[in-house]
Amino acid sequence: MSDMVRVSSQSRSTAVAGAIAGIMREDGYVEVQAIGAPAVNQAVKAITIARGYLVQDAIDIAVVPSFHQVEIDGQERTAIHFAVFRRPEAMMTPTNHTPNASG
Repeated sequence: MSDMVRVSSQSRSTAVAGAIAGIMREDGYVEVQAIGAPAVNQAVKAITIARGYLVQDAIDIAVVPSFHQVEIDGQERTAIHFAVFRRPEAMMTPTNHTPNASG
């Protein structure tokens, strides 16, 4: 099973991005999970920042979002789950946006 990065509304997006980038460098795949709009916002920012970190290593990513039911303190909640993959070379085109410091 791959590493699961759980993101909360209080998570620092740059710290989460560093964790995502590190796992991507090592394993080429990571799962990110967030519950609630503020946490999903932090997760999306972290994934975007991680993409910028990985450019230095010539790694680009693809993200597949999905809903997952999880149980927390006996209650069922809906989490947003992001499967983050190494983007295959075949998906690269000359028009793909390469991230930079300005976004």
